[in-house]
Amino acid sequence: MEEKSFEFLAGRVRDLANRAYQNGFVTHTDFLSLSELSHFYKMLASEGVSSNVHEYCGSHYVIYGGFDDAERAMICFLPDYMDEETFLLSEKTEPSVLSCVHITPLNSKFSDDLNHRDYLGSLMNLGIERDQIGDILTGDKEAFVFATTEIAEMICKELVRIKHTSVKCEKVSSSDCDIRPAFEEIGGSVASERCDAIIAFVYHLSRSEAQKLIEAESVYIDGRTAYSGGYDLKPGSRVSVRGHGKFIYDGPSGTTRKGRLFVNVRKFV
Repeated sequence: MEEKSFEFLAGRVRDLANRAYQNGFVTHTDFLSLSELSHFYKMLASEGVSSNVHEYCGSHYVIYGGFDDAERAMICFLPDYMDEETFLLSEKTEPSVLSCVHITPLNSKFSDDLNHRDYLGSLMNLGIERDQIGDILTGDKEAFVFATTEIAEMICKELVRIKHTSVKCEKVSSSDCDIRPAFEEIGGSVASERCDAIIAFVYHLSRSEAQKLIEAESVYIDGRTAYSGGYDLKPGSRVSVRGHGKFIYDGPSGTTRKGRLFVNVRKFV
């Protein structure tokens, strides 16, 4: 994303936070990518605001993508009478920020084997902008799409075919989505918990190759750009490596006889 777009995002976030604080209603961004969320955290740091407080310009905020561990998410700013728990509960019962659309074939026997790219491509062909759509979770003969409430209505009305498959779409509760990204559990030994060492281990790279990815700003840790290979990962850290994938670092489970750490990760597949 160009710097000008980052400046626009920063101005937009400030405006939304101020409006929620002054007018007493929920405001939100569109769906943001990992790099955009990383910029948001960077903006907080530059202004001396702790990201652990979850408050900006007087408003509490929630990073929300419709389900836990969503990769694409909105920044939702809450009025002073609403806390995060109340907001999430209201979104499950009466969605106002985003909706979940369940897509299934009209005749599963004669449907194509559709993947994430097929679903996304068909949505883009409707003229929908990418920032109006969150994660797309695909399963066997079905998919769940998280989208803004307005776009969810449009999808239900206008999406009737994906490739050669006729489909039906209906809005459902986000809690009805029982698909989650699949992952592979991996264990092995590393010299340390440095992020370059862990990345090299997960993706079978050399330490220098992992460091080059970090220097190219292609590595995100918990939504923030990693600038140093010397950063120690914490258990629960979510790492995304552009061009390679993403994983969750579960931490060390012991040491080898030679003093190396035995670590566990969950790599998304």
